[in-house]
Amino acid sequence: MHLRPRRLVAQLASVALLSVLTSAQQPAIPSTGFPGLDQYRASRIAVFTDDYGQLARYRDANAALKPPAPDENRVVFFGDSITDIWKLEDYFPGKPYLNRGIGGQTTPQMLVRFRQDVIDLHPKVVVILAGTNDIAGNSGPMRLEDIEADYASLAELARANRIAVVFSSVLPVHNYTPKSRDFFLQRSPEKILALNHWLQDYCAANRLVYLDYFSPMVDDKGLLKRDLAEDGLHPNRAGYKIMAPLADTAISKALASKL
Repeated sequence: MHLRPRRLVAQLASVALLSVLTSAQQPAIPSTGFPGLDQYRASRIAVFTDDYGQLARYRDANAALKPPAPDENRVVFFGDSITDIWKLEDYFPGKPYLNRGIGGQTTPQMLVRFRQDVIDLHPKVVVILAGTNDIAGNSGPMRLEDIEADYASLAELARANRIAVVFSSVLPVHNYTPKSRDFFLQRSPEKILALNHWLQDYCAANRLVYLDYFSPMVDDKGLLKRDLAEDGLHPNRAGYKIMAPLADTAISKALASKL
């Protein structure tokens, strides 16, 4: 069936108008003031709308995982990119430590996947390292009290399921290299200190283990030591060599608290 020219033109005009109206109704992502972060947030639209917690990331690995043996001290390292890129097998050979880090995540996203990626794996201990991306605003602006509330929710979920909690301090950041400057500007050292003070007090009040990565990794200027991260945020091998024995000691302490 052939459309007459006038009818065809009218239909094409209607389609074009609808397209313009639809586009106009789509809100722009608010700028953070950092082009790199704006570009990152724009690239995550599909994640934020289709799989906010990124449950798909570890779903198959979790399904293939066998239940822990009766004498197995299974530990889940739960966090963002600092956990995600940490090759646990290189630092804790032979230990039943599972990596469930996802780069870029914030505490609201971690709450969404906490049951799948921690509770359902039946670990004895969870090592939580989070907060730096909340400060940066990766998934939107976050007040300190909102981050703290998410920390508390993670701890309460773990304890309700008899999982011992190790809360890691937020790592310091530096601005000593060109590629570190945006990461540094997005992460206020004052906010990092405030979150760490809150975490330390919360752990003391609730008999949880506080894992202090901050103190041995900070320099005399209050920044991350230059040789521990090329980009000012993500530890390199030297950084993880400092972190690994501290994590192992904290895990041993958490396991002892379960006895």
